[in-house]
Amino acid sequence: MTTHTKAPVTLTKTPQRRRPRRRRISGLHLYTLVLIAWLILPIAIMILFGFNDTRSKQNFQWQGFTLRWYAHLFDKSDLTAAVVNSLTIALLSTLITTVIGTFAGLALGRYRFRGKGSTNLVLFMAISCPEIVMGASLLSMFVTFNLPRGYLTILLAHVMFSIAFVAVTVRARVVGLDPAVEEAAQDLGAGPWTRFRLVTLPMIMPGVLAGALLAFVLSIDDFVITNFTSGATVTFPLWIYGSTRTGTPPQVNVMGTLIFAVGVLIAVVSARRSIRART
Repeated sequence: MTTHTKAPVTLTKTPQRRRPRRRRISGLHLYTLVLIAWLILPIAIMILFGFNDTRSKQNFQWQGFTLRWYAHLFDKSDLTAAVVNSLTIALLSTLITTVIGTFAGLALGRYRFRGKGSTNLVLFMAISCPEIVMGASLLSMFVTFNLPRGYLTILLAHVMFSIAFVAVTVRARVVGLDPAVEEAAQDLGAGPWTRFRLVTLPMIMPGVLAGALLAFVLSIDDFVITNFTSGATVTFPLWIYGSTRTGTPPQVNVMGTLIFAVGVLIAVVSARRSIRART
């Protein structure tokens, strides 16, 4: 009598496809999106009304699309002169501030000397000081020294309140440097100037550029301190404030759009360079 043995049957489970989970927008994500939209909205309105085909002095109501304000950008000579004043003052103050602030930050981040704590305190006081207090103080100083207010006093004021920002930025970069690199250059026979030019300066250059950009931005859009020290000289922010009484032309929106575009371009180029440096 023969017995048949049945082979064991193995049951395999068919893999079930997982349904893709729907991404839920959390409260933090929603808050972030609303905040970004709130920050971008004024810039978007400024750019949009640079294309407004307005036929009145006020540029507050949309009347059609046009590109003619870009073609007639420099028709208002007083506005062009104000923009030139703002750009030249910002460039000169950035150049002077970057040189002075770089060496100040280098000294504060590397050396120990008497009065270092007081110097740091003064720098942070200059950063945290309200602009109206800074403007009134500078005005009192210029009046005391009988210095006529104008282009020169605006330049001096911008240099004074921008030095602290550059010095603090460069100081933060210097603190994180490895002193062994400069000591190795010194052992190889490099002098002080050669060490600074070929070793120290390239290492602190990101901090120097960041401080310079910060000084330029602070200078070109400053209103409060400039209003105290301007005299008869008119800058771009002062011209915009004065034009609000009679009507702001669309050229102001075009100028603001171009300045914003240049700032975004500089930020993108700096970000790409930093990414390449890391890789």
